[in-house]
Amino acid sequence: MAKLYFYYSSMNAGKSTALLQSSYNYRERGMNTLVMTPEIDDRFGKGRVTSRIGLETEASTFRPEDNLRELIDTKLESGPLHCILIDEAQFLTRDQVFQLGEVTDDLNIPVLAYGLRTDFQGEPFEGSKYLLAWSDNLKELKAICDCGAKATMVLRLDEDGNAIQEGSQIEIGGNDRYVSMCRRHFKKYFYA
Repeated sequence: MAKLYFYYSSMNAGKSTALLQSSYNYRERGMNTLVMTPEIDDRFGKGRVTSRIGLETEASTFRPEDNLRELIDTKLESGPLHCILIDEAQFLTRDQVFQLGEVTDDLNIPVLAYGLRTDFQGEPFEGSKYLLAWSDNLKELKAICDCGAKATMVLRLDEDGNAIQEGSQIEIGGNDRYVSMCRRHFKKYFYA
């Protein structure tokens, strides 16, 4: 029986690397995977999943208004799919998480979703909230704070390296805009 998996962490824990490795493992055995990423994440070009260590692959993109079950049904017309892999899963909507559950339950295709648990204010993303609630398996990938403790939070920085406390929940960026921290250091910088 297929399952819906959510691999979550703060930034720089290797989520995209793990996704790419999982896809490779399926493909190496002659199985077809569908890698998907939100259209909004164009840091490395639209329709690309790229890890910090240089691994990358092409991906299908989705928008908040897309029905993922319908997109996957359309892909199935071209042949079987053995695994669906979602990068930046925090950007999924509630409905899309439900649709991914339908893919596992009705089509018996495993779905592996990778994303952040919380935003720069310590609040859950919509997609993460429902993945945490509805996934069959939750797996934490660990990142490390500068102090050596497990990093569970993400701090957004301005151009001068100061913590940003307000703004849009979604702002695409990498190490130039965000830093992973343990909760103790997050509180120290965010509430300074």
